[in-house]
Amino acid sequence: MFAGEHGDCAKKAGNEGKMACTASLATLNLTADQKTKMETAMTEHHKAGCTEATEAKFMKDVEGILTPEQYAKFKAECNKEKKEKAGA
Repeated sequence: MFAGEHGDCAKKAGNEGKMACTASLATLNLTADQKTKMETAMTEHHKAGCTEATEAKFMKDVEGILTPEQYAKFKAECNKEKKEKAGA
């Protein structure tokens, strides 16, 4: 499972300008429970429509699922991708 599915939501929702994370969950060494919770969080995020508010809620949910170390890595990968997408 990749968070790339999450990253596609901006396009699926028609919000081309919205930044979404496509960080790979495979690099986070998730437990089975964490994988299930991440999949659920991503599904709920997709259903909500991928706005700035739902993006913020998703990241807050992710923070509650991952360990501090995993979240830091996930967030760093997301921030790196957002900078690359913005042309920085």
